[in-house]
Amino acid sequence: MEFKVAQIAGILQAEVVGDPNGVITTVCKIEEGVPGGLTFLANPKYTHYIYETRATAAIVNKTFQPERPVPCTLIKVDDSYVAFARLLDVYNQSKRKRPGVSPHACVAESAKIGENVYIGEFASIGENVVIGDNCQIFPHVCLGDDVKVGSDTVLNAGVKVYAECVIGNHCIIHAGAVIGADGFGFAPQNGDFIKVPQIGNVRIEDNVEIGANTCIDRSTMGSTLIHKNVKLDNLIQIAHNVEIGEGSAFAAQVGVAGSAKIGAHCIIAGQGAVAGHITVGDGVLVGGQSAVTHSIPGGKTVLGSPAISVGEEKRLIIYRKKLPELYARVDAIEKKLSENE
Repeated sequence: MEFKVAQIAGILQAEVVGDPNGVITTVCKIEEGVPGGLTFLANPKYTHYIYETRATAAIVNKTFQPERPVPCTLIKVDDSYVAFARLLDVYNQSKRKRPGVSPHACVAESAKIGENVYIGEFASIGENVVIGDNCQIFPHVCLGDDVKVGSDTVLNAGVKVYAECVIGNHCIIHAGAVIGADGFGFAPQNGDFIKVPQIGNVRIEDNVEIGANTCIDRSTMGSTLIHKNVKLDNLIQIAHNVEIGEGSAFAAQVGVAGSAKIGAHCIIAGQGAVAGHITVGDGVLVGGQSAVTHSIPGGKTVLGSPAISVGEEKRLIIYRKKLPELYARVDAIEKKLSENE
């Protein structure tokens, strides 16, 4: 990696304050800046580092006005965090992609493989699988029969996609994720459980990213549906027949029970949980470790277990902190009453 500041500014259509000929050879955190490094300033808490960083250049918002001299060249943009992400993506795309199919991969004769596809060692591609152009299928990936994978999608090492599941274009699925395992469907009978066959599939639309070791179960009938631009972190469980709306994002260890419907542009923080057969409206924010046990209309922010409005939960947190004091007061009153008797 080697770019001049002017080249980077051209990619971002940015204004340069300082030396446009500075050479960038790496990226770095602002507090760990090194010569030749490119960094960025987005969080105001890190502003003090801009005056001491050793980085060659820093991407900053156009609104940033230095209070004293800055030792690095500034690249001014509308949104420094988004701009830095764009640059990292350009760098990532510029890295050499592995071409071709490994002789150690097992690819069914009926599979249809697009152009410029990489299939790594010990990958298994089942009957009638369709893989679009420019896909990267890393070692030990397993695609069951009749799976469809869109163009420009990356399946990292050890991803398992069960039969008949569909993955869209420009998706990224990280190592160890399992797409399309059976939903947890059992019918109780005479003290035992009878398995309900799960004959549906999982459909993942375009531009979805799924974290490592996340599991998305196939539906009993129809499809478990992940709409476009959804972002799922590591170690998430999405149960059968769930639907997740466009542009929603879930942090690590979220669990969503069967047949729940999550709206568009929702955020569920780490270890949040959603009960089955309920609906969460568009734009809902669920706080960390919260348990959503009932349907929630769009635009709400909820917290706690069971999840309630964030204002109400904050008041309850204050009340709970006062419980020891209240207990001591009540205990003292009871003792005084007992003595009077």
